[in-house]
This record gives sequence, C-alpha cells and structure tokens, in this order.
Amino acid sequence: MLRNSPSHPPSGGAWSGARPTRRSLLTGGLGLATAATLAACGVGGGGSSASSNALTLLVEAGGHGELQPIADKFQAETGTTVSFVELPYDGLYNRLSSELNGNAVSFDIAALDAIWLSAFRGALLPLDDLFTKEVKSDLFPSLVKEAAPDGTFIGMPAWTNAEIVYYRTDLLEDPAHKSSFVKAYGYDLAPPTTWEQYRDVAKYFSEAMDGKVYGTDVKGAVETEWLATLAQTGEKNLVVDPDGTVSLGNKNSLAALNFYTSLLPYAPSGAAQLDWAGAQNLFNQGQLALMRFWAHGYRQIPEDSPVAGNVGVAPMIGGAAGPAAIPGAWYLSIAKGSRKQDLARKFVQYAYDHNELSIETSLGLAARVSALEAQADKAGFEYVAPLLETLNAPATLPRPAVPQWQEIVDTALTPMIQKAMESGADNATLLSDARKEVENIVA
Repeated sequence: MLRNSPSHPPSGGAWSGARPTRRSLLTGGLGLATAATLAACGVGGGGSSASSNALTLLVEAGGHGELQPIADKFQAETGTTVSFVELPYDGLYNRLSSELNGNAVSFDIAALDAIWLSAFRGALLPLDDLFTKEVKSDLFPSLVKEAAPDGTFIGMPAWTNAEIVYYRTDLLEDPAHKSSFVKAYGYDLAPPTTWEQYRDVAKYFSEAMDGKVYGTDVKGAVETEWLATLAQTGEKNLVVDPDGTVSLGNKNSLAALNFYTSLLPYAPSGAAQLDWAGAQNLFNQGQLALMRFWAHGYRQIPEDSPVAGNVGVAPMIGGAAGPAAIPGAWYLSIAKGSRKQDLARKFVQYAYDHNELSIETSLGLAARVSALEAQADKAGFEYVAPLLETLNAPATLPRPAVPQWQEIVDTALTPMIQKAMESGADNATLLSDARKEVENIVA
C-alpha cells in the first residue's frame, strides 16, 4: 500500500516515455503485494488471451485485490476469466505508454490512475454509452468530471479515496484538555472543521504536551494536500485549466499557501521532505494529535500501535468554501487496440454494477455512492461517513485534466511548497515564480 515518495508519472506529452517517479501512496491507495501474489497474477508477462472467454487486465501491484471479488463473480456467471497482470506503479505506466503508443497491446482493460486519463485518452475506447443518467447519479460529481477529460468518457471509476481528518480521541476527548482548551480559545475542543480550528487545536496540543506530541504534520514532499487547501478557498481553477490559464499568484493560492505553512510551528522538523508514508508513520506512532490523510489509512492502523483504539475521523477541514479534497480515484479503461472490446465493455459494466464487492477488501474503498453509503454505519468502516461528506462537498475538485500535470507537480508545485517551508520564505514571490514555470510548461 505504501511507497517511499508520492509521485505520478511524468506527463510532458501525451506519450512521454520518461520514467515516472515513485510515491508513498497511490491517489487511491494500492500497495505492497507479496511475491507469491505477484507470481500468481502473472507480473510483467503474458498477453491478451487468445481464448474468446478470457480477458487480461493490467493493474498496479496489489490492485487486483479490489477487483478480484468482481472478477470471480463475473467468471461464475459468464464463464469468462479475468487474468490480472500486476506491475509496480512505475512499470505500469511505462508498459501502458509503450503499448498504447505501439501497434499492439497485450491487455484488454487497464486500471488507470486518474492523472493518466488525459495523457492516454487517444488510445482508450469511449465509454459514453455506459454513463447513463442513473450511473452518473451514483458517482461523485468530481469523478464524473474526471472520467471525461475532453468531454468523452474513457474510464469507469473503480474505487476512490480522499483525505479526511484523523485525530486522537484520547486527547481531544480528555476532560482536562477540554477544560484547558475552552479557557484558552473560548470554544469547545472538538474535531476541527475549519482552518482556524485546525490551527488552534494543533497549537494547543503542541504546547500542552511538552514536546511529547506534535499538533499536526505538514507535508512538503507532496502537492495533493496543498491542492486540497487551494480548493477549500473556493478556487475553481486549480493551478491551470485545460486552456492553459494559470491561477498561481492570485489571492486564493496565496491564502492556501499561507495557511499551509502557518502550521509549521506545530509540526515536526523536516517538513519539506515529509511524504505520505512518513506522516502516516508519525501518526501511528503516537507523535501527532491531528493529521490529514487518505481515508483508507483508518483500516491500516496496526493493532499494536500506541494509538490503536484511540483514533477518530472527521470530514476534511474547510476554508472559505467549506470542506474540500482532491479525489484519489482509479478507473477501468479499455484499450482501443483490444480485440475483445465488447467483452471488455461487459466486464467494465459488470464492475460498476457490483462495485459494492470492492469495499469488503483490505482497502475498503469503492466508487459508487450507494456502495459506500451501505457501509457507513458498520463497525470498522467509521471512515466512510467522513469520506462521503468530503467527496460530496461542492468545493471538492479533481486534478487539472492536462497531460503535463506531473511535470507541473515535479518542476513547479512541489519545489514551491518545499521552498515555502524555509525560514523567511516569501510566499507571494514563490507563487509568482511557480506561475512562470507552469506557463512555460503549458505554452
């Protein structure tokens, strides 16, 4: 599930062959798979089966877990087998780029990270007929938008994720802390819902715990959390729109960066290099009172963790526009080069129809609203209600649908965020410089 640094493949062009960097968590959260599992699923080898009753599905290592129950049921009902070919995130992107840019493909269906859709759209089969009014009504608005980067649907959401707020119940519900907090801040201590409350709670515990616990973390090695902060301002143009208009440097982007860095005094040192895996480890080790993190992480808290049994979750915090997050979705797409497009289309439809099977897997994620709602009140799925509220929030938006997005992240956004964490940083100047970088990339 975890990787060492949050990354996506480069997107300098529609068919960039550059090797993607690695990330600590997928946007939707896949993960570590055992060698036995990888071997059983045919890592790296094989091609689209010659059998008329077989499909080949390319997926990131560990990703078949979300889809295996659906594939098993599909085989039982139709007689069609679905073989998973698993590759590491980097290798998956390279395989897709190579084959979709070539004369033949070895797979019929691929599970694609959301940011790949715009880069590979020319080689993916249109799925407009699958996106009926009923289907779209049971998907989050941000996913419907993301599935059609140029107005044509090319991916069916398989599962999605979003950041929510994690907090220590043993701290926030402690009577002594409640009493001290209300005296200091004039309102009751509770899971924060706004920027101001989040900063207050982080500040309080940084001071009250005498260095034993930090109020929160600040992630400098990822862009998604700052992007969510930007969406919380009400900004509709997240960095750059498909027409190339860049929003960096406006009042919303400055407000977002100012708030993001205002939490540094209450976070561990080394924030500029902190990624998803590092933040998750800090929280699970009991070193943070608050954390913004992907919803699936709730099911990954080790039983022997100091915080096990003392973790609460709440919707993502909000700025002027209320709560907002950046969805971490994966999509099922069909290669135009597949010789079994009709059968592949049947499986994609079947996967949507039986999406509820995915939520019972280790990640506990799904794409359909109804599938998540059915689990919201069940023990062990406490993260689902905050996830639903966050994904349904009007300000929640997908990443920009531009093929250069990862290049923008790597050369402009992440360096900007990291420089903003240096002492004496001028956020307005950093945003202006990043704006010029993005404008050069999309020119």
